[in-house]
Amino acid sequence: MTTSSPETVDARTTSLAEGRRADSARRRQRVLKALNEAAASGEEISVSAIARRAGVDRTFFYRHRDLLEQLHALEAQPPNTAGVGPTVSRASLQADLANAQARCTRLAGRVHQLEKRLSEILGEQAWRESGLGAPDDIEQLKARITTLEQQVVDMRLRKEELTDELDAARAANRELIARVNSSNGHR
Repeated sequence: MTTSSPETVDARTTSLAEGRRADSARRRQRVLKALNEAAASGEEISVSAIARRAGVDRTFFYRHRDLLEQLHALEAQPPNTAGVGPTVSRASLQADLANAQARCTRLAGRVHQLEKRLSEILGEQAWRESGLGAPDDIEQLKARITTLEQQVVDMRLRKEELTDELDAARAANRELIARVNSSNGHR
């Protein structure tokens, strides 16, 4: 086994550290170049897309927070699509998503309300068709009962009036017969 002197170990360690720093600087330059190119061309800006374009691992961004912050800042900006059409930013897409979710919630509530109403209507219809429920024209029947009850009261009053008139006519008839009989007996 060979032993290395402490100076040789320090030289190698320094050499490896400088090589690692140089490699990190090259990867950093590739990431910055990929970020600038993606921003200029209007391509997708995400950790995965830029890491793939720069040929680095995604964890590189998490070890270099300044690059991650720069990526998120570019990601939030609308893409550079001059003359291509309307611009779509992450914020506008998030607003559209929030609006769609709110609309979905409203529609789900409306569907629930309509399902409940349909269930009630079908239940009422089944109840009527089964013969267990009250007839549809119950209000008409109640009105007819009220009218007939009033007619009964009116007829009773008319009957009493006619009975009184009949009794008066009978009394008058008896009196007349009594006069006729008494005048026939005096002759």
